[in-house]
Amino acid sequence: MLQAVQGERMGRSILHVDINNFYASVEVRDNPTLAGLPVAVCGDAEARHGIILAKNYKAKEFGVQTAEAIWQAKRKCPELKLVPCHFEKYEKVTAESRKLLLTYSDRVEPFGMDEAWVDISPYAPTAEAAEGIADEIRAHYKNDLGLTASVGVSFNKIFAKLGSDMKKPDATTVITPGNFKSKIWRLPVEDLLFVGRKTQRKLNLRGVHTIGDLANVNEELVRAWLGKWGSDLRFCANGLDRTPVVPMGSEAAVKSIGNSFTPPGDLHNEREAHALIHALSESVATRMRRNGVLASVVVLALRDSELFSFERQTRLSRPTNIALEIRDAALVLLRENWNFIRPLRSLGVRGTGLVSEQTPVQLSLFDDDGASERRLAAERAVDTVREKYGKTSILAGRVFAQKTAAKALDMNYAPRAMR
Repeated sequence: MLQAVQGERMGRSILHVDINNFYASVEVRDNPTLAGLPVAVCGDAEARHGIILAKNYKAKEFGVQTAEAIWQAKRKCPELKLVPCHFEKYEKVTAESRKLLLTYSDRVEPFGMDEAWVDISPYAPTAEAAEGIADEIRAHYKNDLGLTASVGVSFNKIFAKLGSDMKKPDATTVITPGNFKSKIWRLPVEDLLFVGRKTQRKLNLRGVHTIGDLANVNEELVRAWLGKWGSDLRFCANGLDRTPVVPMGSEAAVKSIGNSFTPPGDLHNEREAHALIHALSESVATRMRRNGVLASVVVLALRDSELFSFERQTRLSRPTNIALEIRDAALVLLRENWNFIRPLRSLGVRGTGLVSEQTPVQLSLFDDDGASERRLAAERAVDTVREKYGKTSILAGRVFAQKTAAKALDMNYAPRAMR
């Protein structure tokens, strides 16, 4: 652990550490014959996950992009070396990375598997003073983990993240209160964290193309365009973000619980989709009960055979964690929004607007004499059996008829949490 600086005026020194080309770099590290070659980590083509999950810089030079189909990537780069995803290996490296960062500060906030913010303010009074520490961390990644990392150093989290993106691979970029206008205001507005494609388009249409444009736009205008979110982004562009680094292990509130699945074959009709929606709804409801929450809103995510994706949602008459009620709401959304002119490639079911099971619920005058309570009791009994004998020990007849739906039920997804 570093020694705290004594007698210095406390400033803020935030690092953002980003392992370069994480998945691909781990694969090349563990298989040196791949060194210097274009490499991509991909999903299982036979299981319909035949897309590029990650690529190295050599592959990027050929125009290979994350999330494109394998055949498209091979057409761009015939010599592309494809390697399967080894998630357990990446989790191990992630744990090693976080352990390393914790030797520098107890304030480490993960941002995905391969990125993290580190607050070293007690040990470096300014961002300039933190540059040497950032270089030392990069050396440890190279020597101890066999990987390279880019590190952004700044006085807030937003600019530290921006700095780690500016130079890759294996580089340190320092953004200070004195140089941030000249260094980052010229960059495209979409380089700023949390400016997504939709926000970018809205800003570009109004003449806001750079981070500097956003910083200098009239606040009332940007609020009219984007609401409070516009004011927040303008605030960040001016270097005023003071969001703290949240120490690792601090629990985030669960925002939604969902599950999605891509079956081996397309879904051509409602009957085929029904089984998968039932399985997904059971998985989601089970995890809701495990977390002691009810969903006020059900969301159905659809992706067709041409990779067109969209979501539809409906608010329930009362919050629930009963699988059949979630399923029925999702089926209504399916019938109202899809005609199967094109088959479906994947489906997702998600519960949002979560409230505690202890929240008082207003009952309808037309409730069916305790049917919901009996249904909930039955599903809790099924939970008990599945915990003891496995998730597929009890299946609904419709689900049992389709093995892919049963497989979806057996998948264990983590709940989505707020950042």
